[in-house]
Amino acid sequence: MTRISQRVTTFIFTRGSQFLPFADAATPELPLSRLLRLSLFQVSVGMALVLLVGTLNRVMIVELNVPASVVAIMVSMPLFFAPFRALIGHRSDTHKSVLGWRRVPFIWQGSLVQFGGLAIMPFAILILSGQGDVAVPAWIGHLAAGIAFLLVGAGLHTVQTVGLALATDLAPKESQPKVVGLMYVMLLFGMILSAILFGLLLTDFTPGRLIQVIQGAAVATLVLNTIALWKQEARRPSRLLTEEERNQKDPTFQESWAVFVQGGNAIRRLGAVALGTAAFSMHDVLLEPYGGQILHLSVSATTKLTATLAVGGLLGFALASRVLSRGFDPFRMAFYGALVGIPAFLAVIMAAPTSQPWLFVVGTSLIGFGAGLFGHGTLTATMNLAPKDQTGLALGAWGAAQATAAGFAVASGGIIRDVIASFGEQSFGPATGYIVVYSIEVVLLVAAMIAMIPLLRTSTVAPVRDEPPASDARQTAVPLDA
Repeated sequence: MTRISQRVTTFIFTRGSQFLPFADAATPELPLSRLLRLSLFQVSVGMALVLLVGTLNRVMIVELNVPASVVAIMVSMPLFFAPFRALIGHRSDTHKSVLGWRRVPFIWQGSLVQFGGLAIMPFAILILSGQGDVAVPAWIGHLAAGIAFLLVGAGLHTVQTVGLALATDLAPKESQPKVVGLMYVMLLFGMILSAILFGLLLTDFTPGRLIQVIQGAAVATLVLNTIALWKQEARRPSRLLTEEERNQKDPTFQESWAVFVQGGNAIRRLGAVALGTAAFSMHDVLLEPYGGQILHLSVSATTKLTATLAVGGLLGFALASRVLSRGFDPFRMAFYGALVGIPAFLAVIMAAPTSQPWLFVVGTSLIGFGAGLFGHGTLTATMNLAPKDQTGLALGAWGAAQATAAGFAVASGGIIRDVIASFGEQSFGPATGYIVVYSIEVVLLVAAMIAMIPLLRTSTVAPVRDEPPASDARQTAVPLDA
């Protein structure tokens, strides 16, 4: 039995790696086993996102009869922490721990905050919906649920921002595009697996089962993130620092931000990220309703559309990772992603007046593909152009622009569709509201492409950042197994 298990393990980490997406991101310094273990933090983030946006959204409205407006407010609360991702990244860049870590304390604190939010969330939701055994004022339920959602949002934003910064620290510069691709494949994997698992566990819904599922997710968050962090970042305790290093004053966030925005057209890059992300996100809540209401697709068929979108995104990430690792300009890759999105949205728009569901399916898959190219391109460009010792700040700024734009775009898409529908009879009937939203997304993509044109002219080859001494994650002061 031992020989068989050894052979299976050997196959997985040698020949088996040929069949894993982005397995070639591994290097002698960062083997595949360690890279996959690190990526588990993205699985925990994907699990939390599915729970917030998908599972609890439906459970609170359908099973617990919570007003949709209250649910919308609760689900949007994690968005409040998105703009703070840049500050979180900056703090992880400059943090000096007694134990010698920079990134690990922030990921661990984020994990604990996310755990706390998930631990109290089921009880808060039951009180909010009036399902609790003890009669309490309604405002307590609203307050408790709001705190729970805020804690989960703060935790997942912290974990993802600093986790990506740690992955950047560990990876050699030439393999960073592939590492980014692998991290986001694991995010998709975590979302798909969690959606399936939560659906199975909540098939026979009861308040007790809801408590078990959400608190099980809380425990899984700590377990996954602990495994992900174990012996990843090298330690450099303060006692090993030189006197000059101990007395060196770290720059404030304002000073670091001023340095960040001075180079590489940072504001234009963030603007392009916001415009493109909004364009690819505005239709998120309208995807399945469009297929069901306008094209009369079954529930099973519309459910598969989400998988189609995810597969398209996975293919986009795979292609972008392979091409970018060969030195292709990441801004040009993002530009091509936006370009692919235009005919994709036009295909979705034309599916309604022509009553051709296949156009809708093709357009949906191309939307995912274009979003994958765009997201990977902008993130790789952000990593490549980050000033020295500002990787966390740069990734945080990218994440803040992306998450904030996506949140407002999703909310705007639903509002615009409802406002158009309230006007009564329209040119394209019930499809008019959907068509208007998809048309706005085309305009936003054009605006994103216009914003990126100067970046294409000035990017040529991304500058090589000064290498940190021995590496932040590879510092030689204390070995990993110390």
